[in-house]
Order: sequence, then C-alpha cells, then structure tokens
Amino acid sequence: MNESQIDADPHPDLSPAAQQLRIATFRLARRMRTQRAVDSMSDGQFAVLAALRVHGPHTLGELADRERVSAPSMNRTVNCLQESGYIARAADERDGRKVVISLTPEGDAVVDETARRRDAWVEAALGELTPAERDTLSAAAELMQRMVAR
Repeated sequence: MNESQIDADPHPDLSPAAQQLRIATFRLARRMRTQRAVDSMSDGQFAVLAALRVHGPHTLGELADRERVSAPSMNRTVNCLQESGYIARAADERDGRKVVISLTPEGDAVVDETARRRDAWVEAALGELTPAERDTLSAAAELMQRMVAR
C-alpha cells in the first residue's frame, strides 16, 4: 500500500454528509443548552448535576474522571455548586477519609426544570414539522443512538 492510499479518506463520498450531521448536531445541542433553569449556570456545572442525578453520589476524583477534567477544575465547579446549594459534601460511610458529593433537593429541581424546558423546546420545534418530517427525525434519533453506542 502506498502513502497516498494510507492518507486517503476511506469514505470520501460520506464526507459532506458527516460534516452536515456534525454541524446540525452541534447547533441543535447548543440551542438546547440555552434552555436551562438557571441562566448563570455553566454547561460544565449542569453536567455535574446531571451526572449526580443519573449515576448517584461520587467522590471529587470520580466526578473529574467522569467529566474528563482535572481534579482542581472539578473542585472549583463543586465549590460553586455547593455555595449555590445544589450539591452537598459528606464523609463516605465506608471510608471516612473520602468525601462524597451528592445532589441536594435544590440541585435535583434544577435538573428537572432544565430537562422540562429542553423537552418543551424540542416539542415546540417538532410541532412545526410535518408528520413525515417527525418520522424522519425519529428514525434519525434511533440511528444516532446506535452510532454513539459503538
């Protein structure tokens, strides 16, 4: 195999479709992120609340690993969320040297309200489409789930 074959795009005919899907997905995600319960909350802060909601209490290191950020960066995020009353820190029941971070009822309410607002925005946008277009998006959503599960 020569060098030009190695560098060649394995699916040159898919490149425009991949670019279009990437841009549309990014724009949709960005638009949905604007629908939040607390306007001053960053995407990173909300991601921590959502992770705690879905996966339960974590240590700081576990949260940092889950969100792929450094421990000092996660500590700043956690401090801000704790000051706002959205999360709480407590000693680990099994190992008192560790601190476990969990969602407070206020944090849980932020996750609920943000999800409600995002769902409402998507529902309104879907309401402007034809039934056939909604069917197309439903099929696309299933395919996208398959893509990310790989």
